[in-house]
This record gives sequence, structure tokens and C-alpha cells, in this order.
Amino acid sequence: MSHTYEVPFLIAGGGIGGLAAALSVAKTGQSVQVLEQAHEFGEVGAGLQLGPNAMAALDHFGLLESISEYAVFPKRLVIMDALSGKELTSLDLGDSFRQRFGYPYAVMHRTDLHTVLLNACRNKKNITLTTNKMVVAFEDLGAKAKVVCADGTTYIADALIGADGIKSKTRKLFADDELICSEYVAYRGTIPTVEVKDHARLDEVTCWIGPELHLVQYPVRRKELFNQVVVFKSHFYSKELEQTTQWATPEEMDERFSQCCPPVRNFVSYINRDFRWPLFDRNPIGQWTKGRIALLGDSAHPMLQYLAQGACQALEDAVALGEQLQHFHNDIEKAFPAYEKERTVRTAQVQRNARKFGDILHTGDDVAVLLRNTIFTQRHSDDYTFVEWLYGYNVPSIHS
Repeated sequence: MSHTYEVPFLIAGGGIGGLAAALSVAKTGQSVQVLEQAHEFGEVGAGLQLGPNAMAALDHFGLLESISEYAVFPKRLVIMDALSGKELTSLDLGDSFRQRFGYPYAVMHRTDLHTVLLNACRNKKNITLTTNKMVVAFEDLGAKAKVVCADGTTYIADALIGADGIKSKTRKLFADDELICSEYVAYRGTIPTVEVKDHARLDEVTCWIGPELHLVQYPVRRKELFNQVVVFKSHFYSKELEQTTQWATPEEMDERFSQCCPPVRNFVSYINRDFRWPLFDRNPIGQWTKGRIALLGDSAHPMLQYLAQGACQALEDAVALGEQLQHFHNDIEKAFPAYEKERTVRTAQVQRNARKFGDILHTGDDVAVLLRNTIFTQRHSDDYTFVEWLYGYNVPSIHS
């Protein structure tokens, strides 16, 4: 039997962005309901990186202490040459970094961050969490927003946030665009740290780079697990094969990384080969809001992973949304456009720069490699010029 419910604020999607949005809306005093299509709230994947911009957002929600129970705070970000094994450059994440940006750099398991956000939501009386609700239709009714679920349930809400990820259905209200395949794929996984402790860098985020490939490593969950992400461009990609597993196979991964130095080849041998993640993004769009509906996180700005900012930007979105709701006293028709204006330029910059940084890391052109490596090796580890725009950003009034 189908039912119709009227709710004040509705969020479609119970991932990191959706839960953070719920916390942000709840801070304004409104009641908010989160719809998750799965049978339980959870996250898929392995590790993630949280720059100081994300840590500022988590501090806004009062979650730094909870985050610290799970997170690891690396001392350096290091870029290594995957072919020669030589260190190219590093970023000091110690006292000077924290002093400059106000917060540390953290790495943690995606499920741990999601758990912290989920527990925070469960502790809010004005947040309702609902599972098994696959949203199939959205509609802007002018003064309300309508949501229809696969089970026939209908929700009439004062406002709706589409936080339904990179394959967002809500986004179709704003853009008739398609996912863009980068032709790269990632294999991700964690292994017990004890298995690699003799040759793993446990105080660093290490990125080994080579032509059309890289390997990222760092510890998570209090250094109990060692997270690895193997990324490479497939030479067998085609549009016809895009939705199949016939390109970027484990066999191709082994062949591509066979050119790398012994430590990299050894680490790649540990990677889980059962699951692969083709890497997609979309072009930036200028409109995220319409009437009583707005986008947030990957539904608004899906980006490639090369700046490690996907979750970070979703957290920034959530804070900005709440700040605008607070500023306009929960007047949706004023708050949503202000939220859109504040966030679209920032996230488009991150999207575009993620693509560019991927090109820089993966170049195989001799001249480009020489130029890149010269710049990398000549910079000082406490030179934050290139990351100032990214980590120095704070949502307006976040500390007020």
C-alpha cells in the first residue's frame, strides 16, 4: 500500500554528503529526513583523505574528537617516481602546515567517517533516517517538492536536497549530461598493516607516479590497516566496452605496472583484484537549485580523485547549505540560490584542477616529465603556494 507523507526537509541519499547535509540542516532547528535506497546505511570503498578544509567542516559539526578515534594524521605527503623509485617532492604536514591552515591533514577509512556522521545523526532528535527507499521521481511543485519512491511511497517536502551521488537522478532536473569516462580505473583495498609494516611508509601519504599510472598508499584505522589505490589508464577502453569488465583487467594492471620499480611491483601484488572502479566525472554546471530542490556533493560536482577532494567538497557544501539557511532564517527561496552562488565557482575550480593534476601526474611526454620533475624537486616541503587555494578555503562564517 502506498502512503503520502509531508515532511519539512528531505535529503535523498545517505552517504557522506547526505548525512553531513542532515546535520547541517538540523543545526538550524529544522526537522530533516534522510532517504537511503540500501537496506542499511553504509559506505563502499576503502580509504579517503581529509584536507584541512574538510577538517574545518567536521569541526563545525563538533566531530573532530570522534574523527580522531579512527583517523591517522600523516607527517608528509610524498610523491615518488614509480619507475626509478626516487622521491620527487613532499609536503610537510607537521606544525607549520597546521599553523598555516588551522587544521591537520587526516586519512581514514570511508566507513569510519560515515560511521561518525551516522552516529551524530542518530543522536539528533530532529533527524529521521529511513532505509529501503529508492527514489524514482522528483518534482518541483513551487511551494513544495515531491519525491516518489519505488515502493510507492510519496513525500511532500518543504525542501529537497539531492545527495544521490555520481549517478544522481536529481541532477537530471538541472542538466541532461552524461558521465565522462576518463579511461582510467582504480583497484582499491586495505590489508592488515602487519603484513607490510617492514616496507610500508606508515607516517606518510605516498603517491608513486608514472606514465598513465599511479599508486597511492597510507595507513587507516589507527594504522591497523594499510590502504592502497592502484590507478592506470586502460589501452583497451572503448565506449562500447565502457559498462563491461572487458577493459582495465587485473592482467592489464599487472602488465602496466611491470615497468615500475621493485617496491611498487611488490605493493601492487597485494591489491584486491575482485573489484574495479572506472573513474568518471562530469563537466561543471552553473545551476544546482530550482525552487525547493538543490544538489549537493557528487550529484552536483562529481570529480576525479586526483586532488582527494570528493568527500571534502561534499562536507564544504553541507556547511555552506546550513550557513545560508541560518542566514536567511530558513527561507528556502533565498537560501538555496545563495548556497548555489557560493559553491558553484569553488567546486568547478576543484573539478577542473583535479583533471589537470591527473594529467600532470600521469604524463609520459619527455619534456613534460622533465619540467614537472624539475619543479617538484626544486620546491621546499614547507612551500604551500600550490595548495593555498585548496586548503586555505573556509566556508564564509564557518568560525563565527
